[in-house]
Amino acid sequence: MAVSYMTAQGYKKLLEELSELERVQRPAMSRQIAEARDKGDLSENAEYDAAKEAQGLLEMKISILKGTIATARMIDETKINTSKVQILTRVKIKNTKTGQIMSYMIVSESEANFKEGKLSVTTPIAKGLLGKKVGEKTSVSVPSGTMEFEVLEISL
Repeated sequence: MAVSYMTAQGYKKLLEELSELERVQRPAMSRQIAEARDKGDLSENAEYDAAKEAQGLLEMKISILKGTIATARMIDETKINTSKVQILTRVKIKNTKTGQIMSYMIVSESEANFKEGKLSVTTPIAKGLLGKKVGEKTSVSVPSGTMEFEVLEISL
C-alpha cells in the first residue's frame, strides 16, 4: 500500500471516520442482517442478500481506511517551504489560454476534495505543478487535451 502524506487534521479525520464505521455502522449492519435472517428462508430472502452485500462493502471500506492509517506519514506544516509547489501548499494558478485564475491546495489522495479546492497530489494538474516556482509556466496533459498554467502564488 502506498504511503499517504497528510496533516494531523487529516489523520484525525480518518481516525474519526474509522471509529464511526466500526462503532456505529458495523453494529447497525449486524442488526440488519439478523432482522433479515429472522424473516425466513435465506435462499429467497433478497433483504438478507442486500444486507450481506452492504456488510461486505462496509468491511472493505474499514480495511482500506485501516491500511491508509497504517501507512500515513504526518507532515509538520510549520516546516513546509513555500518557494515551490509541494504537498500541503496552496497554489494560485492562471490558465494561460482562458485567463481563469484558480486556487488549489495540494493534498494526499485521502484528503482530496475538489469542492473544497483540495487537489490530490496524484492528479495530472498537481503532478504538473509540483516543484514549480512563482512565475513558472507548465503544460499539463489532461483528458481533454493540454492545458498551460502559470504559477501566480504559493502559500500555506
